[in-house]
Amino acid sequence: MVELSVAGDGLYRRGFAGDTFNTAWHFARQAPAGWLAAYLTGLGTDEMSEEMLGFFMASGIETDAVRRIEGASPGLYMIHLKDGERSFSYWREMAAARRLAADEDHLAEVFERGDAFYFSGITLAILPPDGRDRLIRHLAVAKASGKMVAFDPNVRPRLWPDMATARRAVEAAARVSTHCLPSFDDERATFGDETSRETAARYRSVGVAEVVVKDGASAALVSWDGGREQVPAVPPAEIVDTTGAGDSFNAAYLAARLRGAGPVAATIAGHRLASRVVGGHGALVE
Repeated sequence: MVELSVAGDGLYRRGFAGDTFNTAWHFARQAPAGWLAAYLTGLGTDEMSEEMLGFFMASGIETDAVRRIEGASPGLYMIHLKDGERSFSYWREMAAARRLAADEDHLAEVFERGDAFYFSGITLAILPPDGRDRLIRHLAVAKASGKMVAFDPNVRPRLWPDMATARRAVEAAARVSTHCLPSFDDERATFGDETSRETAARYRSVGVAEVVVKDGASAALVSWDGGREQVPAVPPAEIVDTTGAGDSFNAAYLAARLRGAGPVAATIAGHRLASRVVGGHGALVE
């Protein structure tokens, strides 16, 4: 999406961001040797879409999976800050990304070529029901073939027609995932979980091999076949903007796991990057 982030009193800086793209951007900088980040989305053919595509390429992100849609355009969001915490205004009803899963042949080609996949609850929420089902079906095939499928539920109620639909979609997505990276605040609000252990156990019970429950500045709980451990967060020097903190955590965590680090070491890597990201404006902080 097009991002407008605070750049001064009454001033905004234009960028390009969005939860899964933030993770792809950070992953491209953390990627283990031999791994490349590619991004599956829909873009239009307008000038802003061309600029966005150029930004993908300049960021080291492969664009072969981008689906171009004649007459479409990107979505847009604006970040509002108060004491370092953010809220958002969105304009994405007609965004081209809502049609990223509309072409069965395109999806089949992308999933055949990819070796590991990452998606979020926002990915699911912006898709029409048939596109959501189509994407989940391809993710199930990827998991069955032994590929990593990582999922951040990232529940945003305003994107869903109702919370029952959101819960069903998140549960379906978890079943086709090998790794799940939920945020406890979201899980408590969506599923009524009282503890991060309850969140981890729920995802593990539907077949997720590894779960990391993020909890803001508090310790994350990582649960896997070999055990369960609380991993303290890394305090930032200064909190400027929390936008993209969880997305960057996910990128560093997944890069570390693909590099061969264990779950705890990967969680520490996630904390370290997130701590750095909240010290700058916007989601993409070097």
